[in-house]
Amino acid sequence: MLGQLERLSRPVPAAGPNAFAIAVYADAADRTFPAADLGYEGVACVDDAARALVLFLDLWEATHLPWLRSRAEGLVDFLLYMQRDDGLFLNFIWDWDGRRNTTGPTSFPGGGFWHARGVRALAKAAMLLEDDRAARAMARGIGLIREMRDVPPDIRSIHALMTIELIRAGRMSEMRPELGTWADEIAALRRGPVLLDNPDQTTPHLWGHIQEGVLAEAGALLGRADLLDIARQSALAYLGPLIESGFDEPVVQPYGVASAIYSVERLATLTGDPRFADLTKKARAWFDGRNPANRAVYERDAGRVHDGIDDGVLNPHSGAESNIVGAQALFDDVVKAVPGLFTPASRSA
Repeated sequence: MLGQLERLSRPVPAAGPNAFAIAVYADAADRTFPAADLGYEGVACVDDAARALVLFLDLWEATHLPWLRSRAEGLVDFLLYMQRDDGLFLNFIWDWDGRRNTTGPTSFPGGGFWHARGVRALAKAAMLLEDDRAARAMARGIGLIREMRDVPPDIRSIHALMTIELIRAGRMSEMRPELGTWADEIAALRRGPVLLDNPDQTTPHLWGHIQEGVLAEAGALLGRADLLDIARQSALAYLGPLIESGFDEPVVQPYGVASAIYSVERLATLTGDPRFADLTKKARAWFDGRNPANRAVYERDAGRVHDGIDDGVLNPHSGAESNIVGAQALFDDVVKAVPGLFTPASRSA
């Protein structure tokens, strides 16, 4: 998976001599192509760079291998380049010359997902790399997050996860009350026991659905058993049946499966309930063929993760998101596959 990310990586000299980004999409022959689902958006984005930075930082924290730090620093340069002076992030670059897309429907300044992911990744870089530039950029971005109101739970969960990481590292302890407020916001949006992603839904979307894991972590940090119980009930009602079915849905992407893995793994650790350990094992097996296609989504010999399963058929493409989240979901496998990596540290969603 790391090899596929390297194949998809391109320098972005406009962001700095060592800056790079990762091509958003690639076909079965690893030919990259731009995002154009809603009109032409660009070749690479903050959404992917930020999640890749979290991955590389988790690996570097576990190993301190110099090349992992170098790759993380290159992604920091790209994220800094994509943040405006007012703290808001753009998402896409039009081309590898680094021209920033300022108006696209998934690139306008301050979009919820890319702002949340960009700030979270820079917060992690500030903590682990002791990068003052990242710390200043994080502060600008967090200031805006703290002012946001009516944030849907799928985005607020990223804010909450970042805050949990900061508090655990002995930083931003003044945000504990906000973490509690945000956790209550996330917990309040439910249909029956199932946590929803936004007020317009009647059922969740699996892609990026991490509320159960985030509420479990928030409950443990804040000493609130009610949050842990809400997370447990939602996971058993929503994630459990999906995982048991092999994620038998019309369209399932690696990010959806990785999100489910994060939540049930955290619940396994925090509750000690063996049901969640079993669900974690079964969910990870989706990558190796426990799925409606009965085919491996993670092509281990080639070192790439496919872009998902559509109506029971394996998608042959292998883009940035799939390999980033695949590596996070199968973190132990990444550690074993790369020479010089040893016992993994805790991994992030």
